[in-house]
Amino acid sequence: MPGIDCSVCAVRDSAACASLRPDERAALARLGHHRVYERGETVFAAGDPQDVCATLTQGLLKVSHHDEQGHERILSLVHPSGFVGELFSPLIRHDVIALARSTVCVFAWADYEAAIEQHPALARALLRRAAEDLYTARAQIALDGRRSAAARVAGLLLSLSHAASPSPCHGAVQFDLPVNRGELATLLGLTIETVSRQFGRLERDGLLRRHGTRGVELLDTARLEQLAA
Repeated sequence: MPGIDCSVCAVRDSAACASLRPDERAALARLGHHRVYERGETVFAAGDPQDVCATLTQGLLKVSHHDEQGHERILSLVHPSGFVGELFSPLIRHDVIALARSTVCVFAWADYEAAIEQHPALARALLRRAAEDLYTARAQIALDGRRSAAARVAGLLLSLSHAASPSPCHGAVQFDLPVNRGELATLLGLTIETVSRQFGRLERDGLLRRHGTRGVELLDTARLEQLAA
C-alpha cells in the first residue's frame, strides 16, 4: 500500500527528508512506499531508466560496476539514511545491490523531482549529501593509492563502526561486519588473503577482537585512527 509512516522511521532525523517541515514530509511520504530487498538482490541495475529513487532506512547497499574483464569493483557502500538514484542522469550508471536485508523508501523519480523543485531545503540537503559522498569517494581513491593494507582495513573498520552506531559522535564498539571477506577485499582493492592477514595482525596487536564469523569488537579505536591516518 502506498504511503510511508515517518513516525517509526529509523533515519527520520538523518535522511535528506529531515530538512522538510512535518507537513511537507507527510505530503512526500504519501507518494512513496517501502520495499525490502534480500541480500544479493539488485536494487538498481546499470543501464536501467532513472524512473525511481530511494532512501535506505535499514540494511546496507553496495554501488559497483564490472570492468571489461568482468571483475567487480565496489565503488562505495550506502548506509542507512543514504540516498540512491542519479540526480542528473536519465539512466542508472552503476549497479546498486543489497549486501544485507535492506529496507528502502521508494519514490517515483517524477514525484521526487517535483518535491525537490517545490522544497529548496530538500534540494540543498540532497546536494550537500552528494557533495559529501563525492568528497569521500575522492579522498578514498587518493588515500588508497598510497595507504598500506593495514591502513585501508583500519579505515574501513572505523567507517563501519560509525555506520553501526546510533550516535553521530561515536562509533559502535561492537558490531557485525555487513560484508564478507571477499567483499571487503573487493572494496579495499586487496586480496582475500591480505585482508585475513591484516585482521589477524590487528587482533594479535590488541586492536580488535573477533566474535564468530562476522562479529567485531574494537578494543583500541585511538590506535586504529592512528593506523588509518
